[in-house]
Amino acid sequence: MIEQEAGNLLRQKGLTLGVVESATGGLISHLITNIPGSSDYYMGSVTAYSNEVKIKVLGVKEDVINKYGAVSAQVAEEMARGGRRILASDICLADTGIAGPGGATPGKSVGLFYIGLSHQAGTFSRKHNFHGDREQNKLDAAKTALVWLMEYLLGLK
Repeated sequence: MIEQEAGNLLRQKGLTLGVVESATGGLISHLITNIPGSSDYYMGSVTAYSNEVKIKVLGVKEDVINKYGAVSAQVAEEMARGGRRILASDICLADTGIAGPGGATPGKSVGLFYIGLSHQAGTFSRKHNFHGDREQNKLDAAKTALVWLMEYLLGLK
């Protein structure tokens, strides 16, 4: 299971993880906390579903949301950066997306997700397009975030 492998790597590297979720609604955190001993490395999460929570709790700039939209690379990165700060974690994963079946806008289709990752070495984002129903898109996004976390951890010296 990817969540167990990621947890093992976090433990081996002595790093802590925080998670900020929007479109996945807590699913990443659920997967992580299903692993016994996850309290060794998992700090907690914020489910920031509304723009208001993204702004007031995480410090996402309102003008960034207005300019790029809540579902954007810029917002995913600000969410990850803000989450790392408020959760006092070494690494923070974040997601924002359109799980469906509604919510599509011109240029942003159902299944579009941006995943953010913040670490002291930098803050990054990746764009993904999933093609399932709502539940499948959420699960695909959660698993994809954990795969990226693993890849990132494997790349650290």
